[in-house]
This record gives sequence, structure tokens and C-alpha cells, in this order.
Amino acid sequence: MVKFIHTADIHLDSPLKGLEMYEDAPVEEIRGATRHAFDNLIDLTIEEEVDFILIAGDLYDGDWKDYNTGLFFAARMGRLARAGIKVFIVSGNHDAASQITKVMPLPGNVTLFSFRKPQSVKLDDLCVIIHGQSYSFRAVTDNLVSQYPQNDANYFNIGMLHTSLTGREGHADYAPCTLAELKSKGYDYWALGHVHKREIISEDPWIVFPGNIQGRHIKESGAKGATLVTVDDGRITEVEDRELDVLRWANCQVDLSECETSDSVYDAVRQGFEQKLDQADGKTLALRLVLTGRCPVHAQLLDRTAQWTEEFRGIAAGFGDVWLEKVKFQTSRKVSLEGIFGEDTPIAGLLQSIQQLELDGDTLLGLVPELSALKSKLPAEIHSGDEPFLDPSPDKISELRTEVQELLIAKLLHHGRVR
Repeated sequence: MVKFIHTADIHLDSPLKGLEMYEDAPVEEIRGATRHAFDNLIDLTIEEEVDFILIAGDLYDGDWKDYNTGLFFAARMGRLARAGIKVFIVSGNHDAASQITKVMPLPGNVTLFSFRKPQSVKLDDLCVIIHGQSYSFRAVTDNLVSQYPQNDANYFNIGMLHTSLTGREGHADYAPCTLAELKSKGYDYWALGHVHKREIISEDPWIVFPGNIQGRHIKESGAKGATLVTVDDGRITEVEDRELDVLRWANCQVDLSECETSDSVYDAVRQGFEQKLDQADGKTLALRLVLTGRCPVHAQLLDRTAQWTEEFRGIAAGFGDVWLEKVKFQTSRKVSLEGIFGEDTPIAGLLQSIQQLELDGDTLLGLVPELSALKSKLPAEIHSGDEPFLDPSPDKISELRTEVQELLIAKLLHHGRVR
């Protein structure tokens, strides 16, 4: 019997830019999460007595600020070496961006596949052959798999590749290839990397994205881990997803449709937090609260979002293991504006003008010139992060326009003592 672990996209010591803007963020805990999750991976590898581990790209997160990242990795590889466990790595786009990685000596039990052409490594004692190719530079747009060799019928064949396949949302199109091209090689298992969400592409043969081992921001929510594979007599008998993350990101959506008072809002939010915490298996939670529903308190919510946000942070802090990353106010009015004001009144005309307000990126910067000056002075990562400042895409501008409209309408309704 052969057992191996397939992992990818570890992004060891990822800097997690932007956390400094949150005064109450558990910065050190979040920044240390990739290391703690990697330690969990090493522990799992030893406990399961696997024969080898596959790392399908993006072990690192670009250039290191110093050698500590590499020293941490080398020390963990030493633990595996003492347990008789080999490690096979193909570098991905983030690894290729690091200059230090290219000259850092690797421990003896670690094999880094060549970037010049596909390489095959035979493990004769296990009757396994592993095929792989690393990235030579960050943006590899060639179809690498086309040069991989056909399967060796005398071995259990594994292919390693860092790829977007035919494209995956939120991921650059690197080393593109099709499912048919992967299957044509006749391999028994394809260990893929690059996509941070677990996805089983095929079960005949097994083609798997294990996802990353630790979420780094709200778009990487949910449980994270690696894939444990068992092979018996040259045939895969079990493929298991094992959780490794130490801090979990989650979207907490709370429907306020039935809430008519502040206390009822607090109760609904508290129940939402409790539910997510129960699902977190004892891990610290980084939550984004999303408030929805056609509710009577819509105007009150939008009229003082900052105050509500701090009150929700207080509720989260009371749980101890919950950090509230952001609050999204996406509720709507319980009744139509025509039902409140009628159709032919001055205030109805004003509200109609607000609803017809049109904005795009250029118009917004033109209306408020200070925004353009501010944007030019902000660091580059604020423009290119997961939620860039003044995202000019049509969807984001439409969302912003709706928020502006609803905020203005809410203030008119609330301060006009209309409920």
C-alpha cells in the first residue's frame, strides 16, 4: 500500500497586506496562520505515515524579506527526513517570482522539478513514477502538459502541474490546458495547484485541486486543507480531504426581515455569529457580516452605519474567538417610496432624482476632485488588492450607486420620522 499527501498554494509567510487598517485585527495571529497550518500539514504527514508529499506550486509567496521563511521550511523538511518521508515540489508563479528561492539549498529529501522541461522521478520501491515541471518565470502562458511523457505502464503514474486549466475565476490563466489533454497522458492521478478552492475535476482518473491550506482573506473562506490519497495494488482506494487551517474566514449572512427594534437586530446578529462559531471546529473566526432582507429598520441601519458596526464588533468581541472583518449593509426598504409619499409631491420628485442618479468611475472622480488626488497618493496595493479603492468596474460602480441612493433615501426617511 502507498499513501501520499497532495497540497498546494501554501503561500508561506504571506504578508496579508491591508490588515493594518483594522485597529482590532489579530494581525500577528493572522500573519502566523500560514506557518501554523504548515505545521499541521507536517504533523498530519508524520501521523499518517505517508510515503511522500506533493507540493503543486506556490509554496512561497514571492520574494522573502529575509531568509527566515526558507529556514522555517528547511527545519520542517528535516522533520520529514527523519521520518523517512520524501517531498516533491513543482514551483508555481509566486515561487518563480522569488530570487532567494532560486539559490536556497534544499534538504536531501526534497526534489524540486526542473523548469527546463518535464522531469520524471521513479520510486522503484513503491512502484510509483512522478512527472512534473516547475515554472521558470512568473507568467507561464504556454501549455506545459503537452510536453509531458506518456504514462509508464509498469508504474503508478502521478502528474504534478501548476495550472488554471481552461480558466478559473480569480486566477490568472497560467499553463493553460484542457481536461482531455490531462487524461490523454494516461496518468493515475493529477496533482494540480494554483486554484485556492478545493475542486475535484475528475475521478477517472483522479484530477484534483486541493485548494490552499490556510485562507488569507475573506475571498478564501471556509475550511482549508490538503488531500490524503491511498493506493493499493496500483489502484486508488481512497481520496480524503483533511482540514489544516487554524483561522477560518467566513461570510455571515443575517436576514433582518422580521427585525423591528435594535434589540431584535442584535439578537439576530448574535445568533448568526453563534452558528458560524459552531461550524468552525474551535478555530478563530474572521467574519464578514452581511445584513439582508426587506426590513423595518432599514433606514435606521443606513443612517448610522459606523455606530452599528462598532456595536456589532462589540458582540463579536464577546465571543472571544471571533473577529469582525467588515459589515455589509444590504437591507432594503419594507415599503415602496410611492406608498409613503405618493407620486406627485416635491419630496417624491427629489427621491426620484436620487434614484435616477448615474455614476461611473470618471464621473465620480469629476464630481469629487479630491478623490482623484487621494487616489494618486495611496499605496499601489490599495488599488490592486482584493477590494481595490474605487474599483471602476461596472458591477462595483452599480453597487456604489445603489448604496449612495439608499443612504440618501434612508436619511430622508429616518430624519423625516418616516418608518
